Amino acid sequence: MALNHIRKAVVVIALLALASPAFAQDKSIVVASTTSTQDSGLFGHILPLFKAKTGIDVKVVAQGTGQALDTGRRGDADVVFVHAKSQEEKFVTDGFGVQRFDVMYNDFVLIGPKSDPAKITGSKDINAGLKAINTTQSPFVSRGDKSGTHAAELALWKAAELNPATSKPTWYREIGQGMGAALNTAGSMNAYVLADRGTWISFKNKGDLGIAVEGDKKLFNQYGIMLVNPAKHPQVKKDLGQAFVDWVISAEGQNAIRSYKIDGQQLFFPNADQAAMKKAG
Repeated sequence: MALNHIRKAVVVIALLALASPAFAQDKSIVVASTTSTQDSGLFGHILPLFKAKTGIDVKVVAQGTGQALDTGRRGDADVVFVHAKSQEEKFVTDGFGVQRFDVMYNDFVLIGPKSDPAKITGSKDINAGLKAINTTQSPFVSRGDKSGTHAAELALWKAAELNPATSKPTWYREIGQGMGAALNTAGSMNAYVLADRGTWISFKNKGDLGIAVEGDKKLFNQYGIMLVNPAKHPQVKKDLGQAFVDWVISAEGQNAIRSYKIDGQQLFFPNADQAAMKKAG
């Protein structure tokens, strides 16, 4: 009799597991994101707070923005969290994302060696800075990885009416790697490099590098978040992914982002619009 009761209990548990979404779907999501949100330590700060609130684990795939969007296009992530607004809007327009929300911003900074061969340190004019690098043929490291930072760098060269990525002068070196590798390469070459401020603040191996140009409005760096479209990719965990999007743009998530600092310096500035926050709340 006891054995029969055990067998019946096992059958009931199995049926519950099949019928209940809580059993059928583990509480974890994949977020494809830019390397700066990972390398800066932001995710290490906010994800434990999100899990404590919801019980949802977040697995981050840190890539350049272009690669992260491709990961979303393939349906290999539930959420995309990146920083190239025009590319993000196209992602949604093309049907790969449900809706894009502003999350936070910081800015880009032009990093260079303290020897400053282009004589631009202290400038707030990025066009003039890039033109001086070109004129003096000072070494410059480009990520060359289709990331948000790489896209911003190419746009800044274009605004300065220069295109070293096409003309490929000897002083311009594309490495096809992330921000940390680009900063390390710049340090070893005494070269200039464009970086997001968050990664620069958190970067430990600054060596002989410092900020050369900052404060230009052209260096503004906006981040956005999107749920991958479950209508296109049914495997997307719609409810769990949306829970993360809603939390990030909510007052609680925005405060978590605001509170992340290194040595007293705030790395990211939340700016989710009030309508989005009210919707999420």
